[in-house]
Amino acid sequence: MARVMVVDDSPTDKEYLKQILTRAGHSVLEAASGQDAIEMARLQKPDCVVMDVVMPGMNGFQATRMLSRDPVTTAIPVIVVSSKNQETDRVWALRQGAREYIVKPVKEAELIGKLQSVLGG
Repeated sequence: MARVMVVDDSPTDKEYLKQILTRAGHSVLEAASGQDAIEMARLQKPDCVVMDVVMPGMNGFQATRMLSRDPVTTAIPVIVVSSKNQETDRVWALRQGAREYIVKPVKEAELIGKLQSVLGG
């Protein structure tokens, strides 16, 4: 299965996403900030990144943009997971390079379905 990086500053949200992904057979890397995610993605090269938006310091939109524009990480698909439920937020995330957008609270079937979609499975 896939190696998925979960990026969220909330330990509760991060653990919830990790449980969904491990139940589906994926291995999970964890990052607590956008900056950590960029550094870890460059080194670990996960198959996919599940990115929160609202985080201190670098937000998820900025981190997604940096990952999608970096030649080392540009091929890694990003799924943005956010409490922001406006269409403009979804469009902005996709413009930053995200492949999918999920509104919190995350439904297990939706996350797994979108993950399979971006991984080509």
